[in-house]
Amino acid sequence: MDSYGNDGARRESDAPPGEGGAPDGIAGLSLPYQVVAAVALAVVGALACVHLGMVFLHVAPSNTLTKQHGETVDAWVYPEFEQNWKLFAPNPLQQNIAVQVRAEVVDDQGARETTEWIDLSAEDGEAIRGNLLPSHADQNELRRGWDFYVNSHTDDNRPNGLRGQLSERYVRRIVMLRLERRDLGGRVERIQVRSSTSSVEAPLWSKEKADTRAYYRALPWWKVTEADLALDARNDAKGGADDTEAVK
Repeated sequence: MDSYGNDGARRESDAPPGEGGAPDGIAGLSLPYQVVAAVALAVVGALACVHLGMVFLHVAPSNTLTKQHGETVDAWVYPEFEQNWKLFAPNPLQQNIAVQVRAEVVDDQGARETTEWIDLSAEDGEAIRGNLLPSHADQNELRRGWDFYVNSHTDDNRPNGLRGQLSERYVRRIVMLRLERRDLGGRVERIQVRSSTSSVEAPLWSKEKADTRAYYRALPWWKVTEADLALDARNDAKGGADDTEAVK
């Protein structure tokens, strides 16, 4: 019930918000907080406009802006915001593609050893299988990274566009992040990545015949550089180098 004073008028303190009570929303904040909130909203709005503009230019037909600023647009979109129409493909992918890696390791005595092939895609599959809330990294990071590399290189592993070097650095970083979790018995000096592609067996009711043998695409050996390592690993490597210099 509304409260009224002796004169029969409703007291202002009991009035609902917006009818003589305290103002709602940003207007109810003190002036400094109003300024902070307004600036934050402006920044978020500006970023949203920039993102929508970049995505629009990415999917739009070739035009003057995309020709002049194509590298900037690609740097913003790839690889996190890539747009494609594969969801609506009339003939969806019917292959299993696994990304594998082996490493050349140098131990403390300087002996070199090459590891067996490590199936990184199989590790992602194990992390996803039976998990009600699998991570985005396990589902897409390696798969999309490899797809990014393949689409920006020729069959003989030569870059076919401006994104070739970027895709190579991306794959190298992903692989080294995975290898750093393992004890390989020494320091990784070189890595080699390959894909194993096999067609999915046709269902029993289909007359289609598929070659289910695995076909491999092996990339050349890559020498591991500081840029391929995670930030903490880079700092450790620098610290080890500094210690070595100090001993000398």
